[in-house]
Amino acid sequence: MHFYLAPVRLLANPPCSSLCRRTGLRMFSVSHKTAFVVDHCPYMAESCRQLIECDMLTKSRSQGVIPLAPVSKSLWTCAIECSMEYCRILFDVYPTWKLVNYIVSDSEVHILNSWKQEDQNTHELMAALAAVGPPNPRQDPECCSVLHGLVAAVESLCKITEYQHESRTTLMDTADRVANRGRIICLTNAKSDTHVRMLEDCVLETIQEQNKRAAGSDRLMPIQQCELVLVHIYPQGEETLVSDRQKKELSSMLSSEVHSVRAGRYLASKLNVLVQQHFDLASTTITNIPMKEEQHANTSANYDVELLHHRDAHMEFIKSGDLHMAGSTSRDSGLKETVTLKWCTPRTNSVELHYCTGAYRISPVDVNSRPSSCLTNFLLNGRSVLLEQPRKSGSKVISHMLSSHGGEIFLHVLNSTRSTLEDPPSISEGCGGRVTDYRITDFGEFMRENRLTPFPDSMIDAAGRTPVERAKSQLERYTRYWPMIISQTTIFNMQAVVPLANLIVKDTLTDEDVLTCQKTVYNLVDMERKSDPLPISTVGSRGKGPKRDEQYRIMWNELETLVKAHVGTSERHQRVLECISACRSKPPEEEERKKRGRKREDKEDKTEKNGKDTEEKGWTTDSERLKGVMEREKDEQSECEIIKDSPDSPEPLNKKPRLATEEQQPPEKSKGPVSLLTLWTNRITQANSRKHQEFAGRLSSVNNKAELYQHLKEENGMDVHENGKATR
Repeated sequence: MHFYLAPVRLLANPPCSSLCRRTGLRMFSVSHKTAFVVDHCPYMAESCRQLIECDMLTKSRSQGVIPLAPVSKSLWTCAIECSMEYCRILFDVYPTWKLVNYIVSDSEVHILNSWKQEDQNTHELMAALAAVGPPNPRQDPECCSVLHGLVAAVESLCKITEYQHESRTTLMDTADRVANRGRIICLTNAKSDTHVRMLEDCVLETIQEQNKRAAGSDRLMPIQQCELVLVHIYPQGEETLVSDRQKKELSSMLSSEVHSVRAGRYLASKLNVLVQQHFDLASTTITNIPMKEEQHANTSANYDVELLHHRDAHMEFIKSGDLHMAGSTSRDSGLKETVTLKWCTPRTNSVELHYCTGAYRISPVDVNSRPSSCLTNFLLNGRSVLLEQPRKSGSKVISHMLSSHGGEIFLHVLNSTRSTLEDPPSISEGCGGRVTDYRITDFGEFMRENRLTPFPDSMIDAAGRTPVERAKSQLERYTRYWPMIISQTTIFNMQAVVPLANLIVKDTLTDEDVLTCQKTVYNLVDMERKSDPLPISTVGSRGKGPKRDEQYRIMWNELETLVKAHVGTSERHQRVLECISACRSKPPEEEERKKRGRKREDKEDKTEKNGKDTEEKGWTTDSERLKGVMEREKDEQSECEIIKDSPDSPEPLNKKPRLATEEQQPPEKSKGPVSLLTLWTNRITQANSRKHQEFAGRLSSVNNKAELYQHLKEENGMDVHENGKATR
């Protein structure tokens, strides 16, 4: 495992020389230098008023023993503890490249360390702070000021670090391009907002003066950018005299932000948040860690440990959108969010290799707690712990692993998706999902038509375009409309459209090209008139798919979309679109005929569907079927009239004129159930009655009896009775 994961660790923190040789220029960010300025004036000896009980661990108290009085820390102690915790996290996660210069300011300046790498550890700083000692409350406050420390911090930022010197010597020709940026964090007790503005003005003036000095020196570098972070510390129970302020640009070189924080745990939380913001750190909480209880050795309880590391350890979560954020913030802190990972019981055999995509150093948030201490000791003894994403359902996903290398603990990011070491995935497992009908052959032809070849730049066309610009223009035209999937296109699956599709993407069209495109359109019109089938995909659709008219409508819409994408290229492209629009506009008789044809097809489908349930529905189904047949014949006769009026249709057969609806005698309705013979007879009678002119006598008869020789009544003036006998 050590040999497999070591290269990832080296890539996470590359050495300066190799990086400079690879990139040619190292851009030093603001986080490369951090100058801590801590106020050591007498007012910092004031109590923070956060009481600490001293005898809370006493199990039993004898009678007559006076309990110990609670104690409280001073503002100086709170500032030192929180700033050292800031440095500890920084040194744990970034053992190199991120440097800290610690300065104490009172009546004079105390610089506790330098920018050298060997001075970057908490042991050196704690030893130097012990030599400085706490602030003297009896010292004259007029002689003390934090301004001395701010001036020393600006001067320290102008000094060259080892990494900057190595970059400048490696890049002799471009040494002036090595940037010098830094950050100043000042912990003090300001008097008011006016006092804060005075400190900012002092820092800005000092930067301008030091830049003038550095311009004429080889051992100093001008400051291009500086961030000033002023943290106003005040005791608990008092009102703050300084207001918070977001980052504000004071000049092109200096930006400032102000934080007003109560001393104690609030200050620790604020600096914990700042170290994450300044160095791109993120929080991960390991849950369900089993630990044996001290009092009960046979029992165990689950604990949580919060770790800080580089933000890139969560990059896979962010990309996949599977980021599990804890619902609550961290303990007594203002951390914005933390990712929760669940502890997996480690295996005894640790020789298994895991495919790792990154390794990042970690730092516990509460380093002195018993759960954090047990976890770090467990990992430093050579054990590895797998971490899984908490899921409510489904199989667990192992996403990270904790393991130590060379006495340092790393959070390893395990690849939970397909490994790049495996065989390449098939085309159906790409970004489109389970798609198999890609236009692979057409795409190969597309690449063949757009191949690039070396060409002299001096060959400029009439429009002043170079060969590269012409190639980009051609690629843009070819991809204006190019469906990737076979089922998403119709015209590109038709051999009849190939001539038009190949010509319409050209930059210029000749009259012969326009004629070829028009012939293609006329061929499509002829195919539609013959009702030739189209290669319409039925994937994902139920039944027989779209009707024939619907298929051609889809085809014409797609063809119009293709031509409209190129209509602005030239006037001849516009002529092709006009031809398509003219062929698509049909006479109203044609549209009415197609509409009735679609209606007849729908009724036939409905009749077929009803016919499947004949045995279950009994004699009522026969009635509905006969009714449908009669309605269909009625539609056929009305269609014949429309076809007769169409100039493109043949003359229909001569039929006898139909009678008006109101002239037809409805069949007699019998009471009770109607037999199949009666239904069939009524149907035949009604159908035959529409095919001939009804006898005039039957129309004027009463009870099926008609008077004969009515013309004699008019000639002889005789009254004809119903029985046919004449009387005078």
